[in-house]
Amino acid sequence: MTPEGTPLRQRALAAILGVTALAIVLFAVPLAVLTNDRYHDRTASELARSASRHATALRDDPTVLPREDDEDIVIGLYSQEGRLTAGAGPATSPLAARTIRDGLPHQGEEGPDYVAAAPIPSGTGVVRVATPSEEVTEEVYEAWQLIAILALAALGVGAAVAIYLSRRLAIPLERLTGAAQALGDGDFTVRAPKSGVLEVDQAGEALAATAGRLGEVLARERAFSGEVSHQLRTGVTGLMLGLESALDRPSPEKVASAMARAERLQTIIEDLVTLSRDTGHAPLDLPVLIAEIRADWEGVTIRVDDDLPEVTASTAAVRQILLVLLDNARRHGAGEITLTVTDVGAGIALNVSDEGDGVPEGRDIFGRIPRDGHGIGLGLARSLAEAEGGRLILRRERPPTFSLLLPSR
Repeated sequence: MTPEGTPLRQRALAAILGVTALAIVLFAVPLAVLTNDRYHDRTASELARSASRHATALRDDPTVLPREDDEDIVIGLYSQEGRLTAGAGPATSPLAARTIRDGLPHQGEEGPDYVAAAPIPSGTGVVRVATPSEEVTEEVYEAWQLIAILALAALGVGAAVAIYLSRRLAIPLERLTGAAQALGDGDFTVRAPKSGVLEVDQAGEALAATAGRLGEVLARERAFSGEVSHQLRTGVTGLMLGLESALDRPSPEKVASAMARAERLQTIIEDLVTLSRDTGHAPLDLPVLIAEIRADWEGVTIRVDDDLPEVTASTAAVRQILLVLLDNARRHGAGEITLTVTDVGAGIALNVSDEGDGVPEGRDIFGRIPRDGHGIGLGLARSLAEAEGGRLILRRERPPTFSLLLPSR
């Protein structure tokens, strides 16, 4: 089932673009308002200075109007009665009348024009200077267009950065998802490529470590299953041979031998079932285990140190390991078989030895089962030991000594 939701790439892109657009609006709108005010204030100031300058020039000769370089500026001379007497402008001007009335310069708007009026120092009238407001409006619009272009350019740059960052964030996660899917399909060698994003790389390393551990567990399980099947086949074969022998030549000894084989096979099956159901480890019940071995394995010399540290391990697993070691010693060894349990500081060691010739040179006794049968179940025993957090090693080749090392709690 495909999960629902918005892809991270789209979310990151929308978030970055949204923040960029908001920042542009918060910057551009006040800038546009400030630009509009600045242009209008500048026009009003220029008109006020122009009106004052012309009024000063008309102090001595109020009949000759000065010329203005800017063709858009209109100059008019108004009498004390507020009527136009020279220059250009409306016949009457409220702003000029106000200036005549209080004798102070004024700025403002009259119709479509920006206007400034200043009194002539000699008291003969008022100079009125005006310019069309559309000129200022055009300048403001041009400034706004420039602001809009810059805003769009900034938005474009923000979009490019947003696309890059969204890809930068999404692609490593998409690769990590692909690696997880490959792991789900059974590829335990999967590795997510490095992205440079710390959190993603940490997740990739955790996934790789998990894949490695799962691969090891499954490989161990496969090997364990193979060894278990071989161990069971060996037990069944021995039981069948014993029964056939008892049928051919019935005797109490052969029947007892077949029963002993059946009981041993039953113990193996019960232990394997127990191991498959184990959800945790409990302290190893060593006294009970040693008592069982004393009862079942006559002729085996057993020595156990005092005050052994407590270890955590499955009793069923340790029983199976010892049965494998003792069975191999009896089948392929010679002389006295000895089981010793000693304190090794960080745990205990259960050593099984005999007085035989030892292991043939170059023989991988913990690998596949040799044709001659030597080493039957040792692979299974090592797998069980490792599953319990311990180790099964060949401590000495001649005479052979196998050691099961179990860590203390």
